[in-house]
Amino acid sequence: MASRPKVTQQKRARERARQERQQEKLRRRDEAKLRRANTPTAAGGEDPDIAGIVPGPQPSPWGDDDLLDESDEEVNSARLNGGSQ
Repeated sequence: MASRPKVTQQKRARERARQERQQEKLRRRDEAKLRRANTPTAAGGEDPDIAGIVPGPQPSPWGDDDLLDESDEEVNSARLNGGSQ
């Protein structure tokens, strides 16, 4: 009969370490829950990164809206006059 290596002590140590890691994770999760519950939220619950943004087309950050309006008028007048000229 072959002799078996004594791995039971090693196995117990691994299992104990695994349980300790699991308990540490649970402790950190509980602390995170408490921290999230105790931190004040932004006014109105609105995300500060997107505060003030309205849905739909946004104004141009370069201020060239007046140029787009003029070109739109030219395209519209060309269409009314019978096509592209």
